[in-house]
Amino acid sequence: MSKNYKEENVKIPLKIAKVDSLAFMPEYAKEGDAGFDLYSVECKALKPFETKVFKTGLKMEIPFGYEVQIRPTSGKSLKTHLRVANSPGTIDSGYRGEVGVIIQNTHPKSNININIGERLAQGVLKKVPIAKIVEVDESELNETERGEGSFGHTQDTN
Repeated sequence: MSKNYKEENVKIPLKIAKVDSLAFMPEYAKEGDAGFDLYSVECKALKPFETKVFKTGLKMEIPFGYEVQIRPTSGKSLKTHLRVANSPGTIDSGYRGEVGVIIQNTHPKSNININIGERLAQGVLKKVPIAKIVEVDESELNETERGEGSFGHTQDTN
């Protein structure tokens, strides 16, 4: 935990186990940050447009009713051709395997190397309401002004 964070500011315990000696325990870089940094425990090259999973060396016990979202860092998105491919990725509360981050090289011509200890993404603990699924007949769905309009319908003028 970062020196900038006071213990009393932490509200939701998130248990994290290092399962690789190269793993970095996540930290919030600055007080008030929404995400904690996640780092690679692998050294791999990504070919142009290639997508791979990079291990973090961490396992988490996420409280029921929460998820950890895996999001890109703004700096990596701005300064490189690396993208978190399924952004935001979700780690469900029932998952106990090693956390991986799906990274894609969007550069059309160059390989990009990711090294051990390189920051891959950030994790954000989010509350997730659990839906109670209620099956109904289509006629029981309330109508709205939008109706069935989709995929950019608000820009259509015809």
